[in-house]
Amino acid sequence: MTNSPSQSPQITVNGTRRSLARTPSYLSLLDYLRGQGLTGAKEGCAEGECGACSVLVSRPDGAGSSWVAVNACLPPAVGYDGQEIVTAEGLGGSDGLHPVQEEMAHRGGSQCGYCTPGFVCSMAAEYYRADRAPTAHGADSATSSTTVAMDTGAETATDHEHGPNGFDLHALSGNLCRCTGYRPIRDAAYALGRPSAQDPLAHRRNEPAPEAVPTRVTDGMHEFVRPSTLHEAMTLLGDDRETRLVAGSTDWGVAANLLMARSPVLVAIDRLPELRELHEGPDHVEIGAALTLSEIERRLDGRVPLLAELFPQFASRLIRNGATLGGNLGTGSPIGDSPPVLLALESQLVLASTRGERVVPLADYFTGYRQTIRDSDELIKAVRIPLPLAASAAFHKIAKRRFDDISSVAVAFAVDIEDGVVRRARIGLGGVAATPLRAYETEAALEGRPWTLQTAQAAARVLGATGTPMDDHRASSRYRAAMLRTALLKFHSQTATQEVDA
Repeated sequence: MTNSPSQSPQITVNGTRRSLARTPSYLSLLDYLRGQGLTGAKEGCAEGECGACSVLVSRPDGAGSSWVAVNACLPPAVGYDGQEIVTAEGLGGSDGLHPVQEEMAHRGGSQCGYCTPGFVCSMAAEYYRADRAPTAHGADSATSSTTVAMDTGAETATDHEHGPNGFDLHALSGNLCRCTGYRPIRDAAYALGRPSAQDPLAHRRNEPAPEAVPTRVTDGMHEFVRPSTLHEAMTLLGDDRETRLVAGSTDWGVAANLLMARSPVLVAIDRLPELRELHEGPDHVEIGAALTLSEIERRLDGRVPLLAELFPQFASRLIRNGATLGGNLGTGSPIGDSPPVLLALESQLVLASTRGERVVPLADYFTGYRQTIRDSDELIKAVRIPLPLAASAAFHKIAKRRFDDISSVAVAFAVDIEDGVVRRARIGLGGVAATPLRAYETEAALEGRPWTLQTAQAAARVLGATGTPMDDHRASSRYRAAMLRTALLKFHSQTATQEVDA
């Protein structure tokens, strides 16, 4: 990162530099693009659920870069100063369709077309994923996706979520279509081969992504700042002005769109190197607060199994490409998906300000509805997960949709069972109180007792009485209590089966 703020903010869109001058700090990337005449991306929900606004952004990936799909409706446009964006218009045009567009047309993946550009961008990000590899029964085309020899792909898919060409359907979990139906869209995804050697976007991955540019944009009432250092960000937090931190903007963007929320100062911390480190030591794993969930998932590669269970159920790939643990914890929401998991892992938070750093247990962090012990001049620097990890773990999310939904109840278990006895139990809960909770009474009801159905049933009754679940449009209080009980019984059934198999 250079040290001086950008005096003439610009963004590269489809290979052409465009000015961001006089762009309000609260204007979304989607509204900016549409204002530039790039109307392929649409606003469907304005909260990151439908994917009609999906675009590609170049992100660092080792010595090179990768194309990552994000929801353009959520982040502020000025946050992409110096960055490189590709929209559906930049993938192909009247002179030639992109392979993804060609397969969508060939397989009948579009009817009204409203959602199609978003699907195409999300699909293109997976198309360009460097480690996407075909299965033994899949096809691999080095030239064009049209040479893949399959009609629907359904019969040769290796499982319900991956195609024979290695395509991960989770790449499309944040894209909704109301009229086409998903089979032809899936067929198009499974028919894609590998990018050709002449594909300019594939070749672009060999070059580094643009570095983050320090930015300061103001209209007199609202200001956007991308600081060059962590110290500068913490200094801004210590000012008297009302300051809002944003990373992926997956929470703030919703408030800005639907509630017309405005902050006098927005401070973007998503590219600060000090917040993007991941260390694995003998005593703990430390995860930088500004790493996206997709980056954490890829870098940990399953080494924290409870997090590995969380990631596929956390919203959608589009959201996980922007969302961070720091942001999810920073909101203090009682229905965030990461707090129950991190509570069960006995995580700690590193809070930082110009006064120094302090480490606090996550179990002591939440003090009330969207209230925490974090001072106004502090930010979350990192999350620490102590080692060793529990031998048995599970994350149960109860929601109306399997993916891309807010949980009605979330329960995370981390349990050590030795010689048939529960030696240690940690349980994190979400959606049953004004804050995420540790289920201390249930943990005590389990520890030191044999891991039998009778023990699980007795502890389930304790768990069902935990918290103060409420009635709302997602679930009734009675349903939430019942799901707590069921979750523990299900966990017992799963772990008892594992012991028998072992």
